[in-house]
Amino acid sequence: MPAILSVGIAAMPYQVKQEDIKQYVKQLFAQSFSSIDRLLKVFENGEIRSRSFVRPLEWYKAEHRFAEKNDVYIESAVQYGCESIRKCLQHPAFLPKPIAYEEIDAIFFISSTGLATPSVEARIMNVLPFSPHTKRIPIWGLGCAGGAAGIARAFEYCLAFPEAKVLVVAAEFCSLTFQANDRTKSNLIGTSLFSDGVACVCIAGDKAADAGVRPRVIAAQSALMPDSEEVMGWDIRDDGLFVVFSKDIPSLIQSWLKPQVQSFLQKHHLSISDIDHFIAHPGGKKVIDAYEAALRIQKEKTTVSFQVLQEFGNMSSATVYMVLERFMKTSIPAGDYGLLIALGPGFSAEMILLKWE
Repeated sequence: MPAILSVGIAAMPYQVKQEDIKQYVKQLFAQSFSSIDRLLKVFENGEIRSRSFVRPLEWYKAEHRFAEKNDVYIESAVQYGCESIRKCLQHPAFLPKPIAYEEIDAIFFISSTGLATPSVEARIMNVLPFSPHTKRIPIWGLGCAGGAAGIARAFEYCLAFPEAKVLVVAAEFCSLTFQANDRTKSNLIGTSLFSDGVACVCIAGDKAADAGVRPRVIAAQSALMPDSEEVMGWDIRDDGLFVVFSKDIPSLIQSWLKPQVQSFLQKHHLSISDIDHFIAHPGGKKVIDAYEAALRIQKEKTTVSFQVLQEFGNMSSATVYMVLERFMKTSIPAGDYGLLIALGPGFSAEMILLKWE
């Protein structure tokens, strides 16, 4: 089965303490909410300590038009996309030797926080020495689920082309979607949660992977909740992207997710108790709690996801790659199963069954 060979994480230039962001938001929203101090408890309840941004905090205090923010998005996606690719293809902890750019057959580019045509992976190919025949598959609009979906699509590509090595690059700059004039609770919650991140995963088909013990993708499955478009996503207006974020997400996870996971695992003669490693996109503290309640898993299985959330916040699609990287850095015995999972707009889930072999 196709194997995950390596993960590379770009370093964002600005790490900001959550308390500093909280004080800025208090100044901004104090006149809009009479109970601002009570609402700001979301910053403490989420238990995030710091977040990563592509611009200093002072930059967000000024007004920026959508075109200006989108220019920053393109520039940053190319710069940090290249950094994540370099780290992925040269990662000494995962690879016995670097992978050459010319060995890459296709690039999947995942994002939901900006727009670019030509798409970002084409711009990256003008910086890094990929073959001009490298296939480009940009995927937009899957939000937090995009990272898992990208691995799933790369897995299917490598099933069709077992000699291929492919990259999946997830680049999200949630901070650039911040709307200072949006006085909704959804925007307030978003300011307590989302951040920026870029990461790259390399996946290889059977005939291209080496013989080491690695997470191999056994299967992938998507799930869509009917008539749930209003749960999360973007409201696209003249000034850009306005966050849609329902307070019902944790309860939806508890009522809807378990049967989706069970039916997926049953197809492979497995149950939730057979999963040794839970590689979950940490949408937020309440989302992690909902995973534990819905799937009846112990808190220890969400520790890595929670650590990433605490240190970096929710980087949308890129976050689950940082969780995956931490699992790959640990010594996991052959035969262990993992479930990589992420939730996104739709309302939807992307699930990937892994086995270390």
